[in-house]
Amino acid sequence: MARLVRWTALTAAAALLTAGCSGGSSGDDRGDGDRSSAGPSAAAPSGVPEALASQALDWGRCKGTADSPAPGDDWQCATLKAPLDWSDPDGETIGLALIRAKATGDDRIGSLLFNFGGPGGSGVSMMPSYADTVSSLHKRYDLVSWDPRGVAASEGVRCRSDEAMADAESVDSTPDTPAEEQAYLKDAADFGKGCQQAAGKLMAHVSTTDTARDMDLMRHVLGDERMHYFGISYGTELGGVYAHLFPEHVGRVILDAVVDPTADTMGHAENQARGFQRALDDYLESTGQEPGQESRKIADLLEQLDAEPLPTSSPDRKLTQTLALTGIVLPLYSESGWPSLTSALEAAEQGDGSELLALADGYNERDDSGRYGTTTHSQRLISCLDDKQRPTLEETKKLLPKFEEVSPVFGAYLGWDTAGWCHDWPVAGQHETPEVSASGADPILVVGNTGDPATPYEGARRMADELGKDVGVVLTWKGEGHGAYGSGSDCVDSAVDTYLLKGTVPEDGKVCS
Repeated sequence: MARLVRWTALTAAAALLTAGCSGGSSGDDRGDGDRSSAGPSAAAPSGVPEALASQALDWGRCKGTADSPAPGDDWQCATLKAPLDWSDPDGETIGLALIRAKATGDDRIGSLLFNFGGPGGSGVSMMPSYADTVSSLHKRYDLVSWDPRGVAASEGVRCRSDEAMADAESVDSTPDTPAEEQAYLKDAADFGKGCQQAAGKLMAHVSTTDTARDMDLMRHVLGDERMHYFGISYGTELGGVYAHLFPEHVGRVILDAVVDPTADTMGHAENQARGFQRALDDYLESTGQEPGQESRKIADLLEQLDAEPLPTSSPDRKLTQTLALTGIVLPLYSESGWPSLTSALEAAEQGDGSELLALADGYNERDDSGRYGTTTHSQRLISCLDDKQRPTLEETKKLLPKFEEVSPVFGAYLGWDTAGWCHDWPVAGQHETPEVSASGADPILVVGNTGDPATPYEGARRMADELGKDVGVVLTWKGEGHGAYGSGSDCVDSAVDTYLLKGTVPEDGKVCS
């Protein structure tokens, strides 16, 4: 099971459309913008070789893949060259896949760059399916996204085969015996070795800091003086790191579903345990059930599955404890998913694990033929290069009671995850917490949702505080699900649109109920 800092759209909407990129001839002639180079007003990134700073993007028709057709004619793709190693910008380069749709109106502001989370989510696949949500912004912005380094079409890494992914589903993610503990840690170490073999020298150059530097090169090559940016979930951490590195280039920036930048590995896991339990409690209350009692029943069901997995409609697959937990997680990302959780839990209580298995497969990007997506691979590759902490088995076991107190349903899994996620990782991590202070930057709008399961609301205020006085501005939505914009609040959508389109910053602390 992947770590839980992901946006629902990465598993739902991205499955509807997966587009590749081509740097070939232009798909439709839309004037002088098809070969884009930095305009004279765009501030060049410091230390970037002239060959990269002055490169022209050869925008062409986006190609489809074996899994999905290409997006419509309004979408164009290109490849940006960036240094493999930003400490040696004159050295080897890598290609980053970009996608854009030009502004539909005449009063263009510039490019609006999107990162939809993960880490490891493909912006090239996601951007077209998100365009309707941001149609009001499209009039004045070019909608732009990309596959960050190590993701999908940008040197994407696959750390193990589909067969090995399926086999790993039988590994107990909450081990109860010394033998299960060793199997759990061995599987984690094997994953890291697979990443090292697949990624090679790229493995040491996929950090959030590397990607933030890519973004500033992207800004310059797109011809923008300032970075206008919309980051969701992990994309908020990326946006904070960018603001720290390049405060003078910060334009209009939205951070929605905010990762707590003050939390280390243990703190982050505890935050998520609290966030998912809070969301589960809200769901249970909405169905007229008592959260404490029903959570205990769900925890009991998971314990039973640990001993005896449930049969499903797939003859060769059973619902394990880990798969069941994953299936419970997915519907909590959006209030619209709550009815499917009710149905799946009722079926499981009656001895049929099929519905929870289907939900788990959706989260794990597993299709009917047994193929898995690559988000989990890229997510681990990036986060283990970012995270310096490597909690030992003993350290984790001491904290398990605290995790289980925070959440009887999710605590054990998220506690164990701290020991297994980057166990015996081949490359050292870079920091305990990301640096996001951005003194001197223009105001950044930080949007928090009180019912967010994956990035609990408290992270929004902490991000704003870390960005610095007069930089971080908090907008609160009293809602449910992961993320606020486009989730049904006219108040949130209006505040965000007004900020991005007119530059009007809402009052810090504004609440949308």
